[in-house]
Amino acid sequence: KSMHMYIKQKAILKGVLSLMFIVMTLQVQAQSSSVINLEDVKIKAKEKNTSLKISQQDYALAKAQYESSRAVLLPQIRLSNTSSFTNNPLNAFGFKLLQRDVEAADFDPDLLNDPGNVENFNTRIELMQPLINVDGWKERKMANLNLEASNLQAQRTEEYVELEAIKTYMQLQLAHKSLQVIEKAKETAVQNYIWAQNSFEQGLMQSAAYLDMEVRVAEVEHKLNLAKSNIQNVSDYLAFLIGEDHQTYLIPADELMLDPIDAEENYALNMERKDLLAMQYSVTAQEKMFQSSKMSFIPRANAVANYEWNDASFMGFGANNYLVGIQLSWDIFSGYKNIGKIHQEKAILEKAHLEQEKYIQESELEINKAKRQFADSKNQIELSSLALEQSKEAFRITSNRFKQGLEQSKDLLYAETKYHEKELEHARAIFNFNFSKVYLNFLTQ
Repeated sequence: KSMHMYIKQKAILKGVLSLMFIVMTLQVQAQSSSVINLEDVKIKAKEKNTSLKISQQDYALAKAQYESSRAVLLPQIRLSNTSSFTNNPLNAFGFKLLQRDVEAADFDPDLLNDPGNVENFNTRIELMQPLINVDGWKERKMANLNLEASNLQAQRTEEYVELEAIKTYMQLQLAHKSLQVIEKAKETAVQNYIWAQNSFEQGLMQSAAYLDMEVRVAEVEHKLNLAKSNIQNVSDYLAFLIGEDHQTYLIPADELMLDPIDAEENYALNMERKDLLAMQYSVTAQEKMFQSSKMSFIPRANAVANYEWNDASFMGFGANNYLVGIQLSWDIFSGYKNIGKIHQEKAILEKAHLEQEKYIQESELEINKAKRQFADSKNQIELSSLALEQSKEAFRITSNRFKQGLEQSKDLLYAETKYHEKELEHARAIFNFNFSKVYLNFLTQ
């Protein structure tokens, strides 16, 4: 009686699990599904990826900074209008001179001492043309190098986003392949369960063996739900990478297949790699900045000119005059400010050289690691393929012997579990090989 009660409870649990599976299936069907291939993933990632848009704005910022450095070459023009009111004797007489409105009566001592309220409206155009600005020229070269570095870094970011999109697409292929394997395992488990149920009802199987079959069905059902959740997670992340709505259920257009195993190439670090070039540009830019700080002691020369109108009426253009000259300035001593800046820029330059050296060493280590992973993945392909064939044959033999009463249920369950585990391991081995090959190309391109 207790055994029948236990079987009834198991049946109820199985019904609940089936209901949960139906609900999850309906949720997936309610989503809009979209079949997508690898080329579309690459294109959309380049067009819509948020990280790429951020890197493009970094480049736009560097470009704007370079454009602002044109100030060391181009003239500065300023237009101003100043309205002044005064009873200051000196300024009042000066306003009249500027307005060219001085008369003999204006030299009366009483009027000079107490001119009353005098108005002046000054309209001025000022021009300053840099002639010699050595430290500014160095800073402009630095801005240009930073622009080149930003451009290369943006290109490297695009390559990384493409790599991440390829990897996620492969993970989606692997997730769907895993789902297929687990669905096949479920079919096998259900068939064995039905056979065991018939045998149990005929008294040909013990209750413990029958319950093992039932537990196996529940385990596979649970793994199936986990596989579906994993597919949804990978699909959401791929949608994020390519700028699609995360509610879209993405389906890979092709299945996970093993890439051709070519002859092993001599992979090595390419110093022309975009991120390495970008770092070299950044170091050279810092060298220019260090040189600029040392050039701050050199005099600067600017051509200056202005043309102005002075009138007693607002926006009047009565009297005009001009001034033209050359301004030579030399910061001889700025309270140790310039010397401190030189020391600061030198320390930053040394740090940049060390960071570049460290980055190159880390890149070489990463390539060596990727080469070992690639070699291991090739070996794993061969081993997993052989193990899959052996476990498949072992499961076939054990299944036949079990139905003949020559094997126990635990032997059948072990062989079945082992076979499907080897299927999953082989699929993961294919993914590892495919991605390690792509990643190694990414590191050495």
